[in-house]
Amino acid sequence: MLHKPHCGGATLQQIKVKLSAWLDSTGGCLSQHRQLAHYFSLLCFLLIIITLLQTLCLVQLTLVFQSRSTLQETKLRDLTNRLQKLNQSYHILFSRYPALNQYCPVSNSTTGERVCRPCPASWTPQGEKCFLFSQDRADWISSQYHCMALGGAVATVRTEEEEVFVWNQAQSLSQGDSYWLGLRSSGGDGGWKWSDGSLVEKGPQFWAREPDKSDSRELCGRLTPGDDYRRSWFTSRCSNLLRSICERRQATLQ
Repeated sequence: MLHKPHCGGATLQQIKVKLSAWLDSTGGCLSQHRQLAHYFSLLCFLLIIITLLQTLCLVQLTLVFQSRSTLQETKLRDLTNRLQKLNQSYHILFSRYPALNQYCPVSNSTTGERVCRPCPASWTPQGEKCFLFSQDRADWISSQYHCMALGGAVATVRTEEEEVFVWNQAQSLSQGDSYWLGLRSSGGDGGWKWSDGSLVEKGPQFWAREPDKSDSRELCGRLTPGDDYRRSWFTSRCSNLLRSICERRQATLQ
């Protein structure tokens, strides 16, 4: 008896093997695709979170900036209002007290800016005083009235520093002229006093020669600048016409 070969069975077995291999291969590909899809989804989620965080930060920064900007605008308005009030008070002050103009003259006519000094214009500061060297000539009493009208008195020299100062100034301005000091004889007793009534003996003396105390004439003291400031005071008749040195205290903010 003859047997036929089973060609169809072998072929079917091969097909099954190939199909199984293909399915395994396809399953691996699908598994890789699932992992990639999972990673991609996770990446998208992270990007969304980052975007949200950035948006929140931007919103917060915007709110902070707006808050600070509003605060700065409020402060600026407040400072502007204060400045306007100060300017009003400033103008009212100078309108009510015009004497302040001599201490704070306008330095810029365009802006109205002022420069304040402790001494009025034309007066020179020295220590706690202001000195004015007058170019006009008058007798002693007229010079005293003139200085009083300017808010001061004929100068008194209390210290060596003041004497050096007035001596230097007189040398540079006088051209050989003399200046009245606040020195005046008290009459019969022959004593000398300053214009404020204090005795000369209580302060430094720079007489070229000591005045004769027995002289009953009305005499006044003058400063004649020479080679030595220690010998610059002289006596003179009070009726003589000389220049004068006025003094007044410096202005303060107190």
